[in-house]
Amino acid sequence: MTDFSWKEKHADIKKKGLLAKLFYVVFTSPVNGMGPVTENLQDHLIFQMELEAKGIMFAAGPFADDNEECWEGEGMVIIRASSLEEAREIADSDPMHKSGARKYRIRPWMMNEGSLTLKVTYSNGKREII
Repeated sequence: MTDFSWKEKHADIKKKGLLAKLFYVVFTSPVNGMGPVTENLQDHLIFQMELEAKGIMFAAGPFADDNEECWEGEGMVIIRASSLEEAREIADSDPMHKSGARKYRIRPWMMNEGSLTLKVTYSNGKREII
């Protein structure tokens, strides 16, 4: 197996005409059960909405367990940052991480394929992401 440097891989994908949009994915999980997570949830959501309003957050949300039966406190945040260091600073600022309720792991991610479909109904202003 031949390894590519991340920069080489990015350049190769761009050369092929794909999107090659770079993001950082923050995988976050509880450290000490759900108690500390629920205690910090409101402040975390306020922080998330601030990231969204500033255009830093691409997407975020919780994970279900493997059987789609419950939420065990895990989540994911996809952020726009200029470097891994900046992504860490953003993740460190999250009240969940500052409080110690959750730990995180960051992975650089390159979005190449996919689509977004937005339906807008003019008569009532209803919007739906499909």
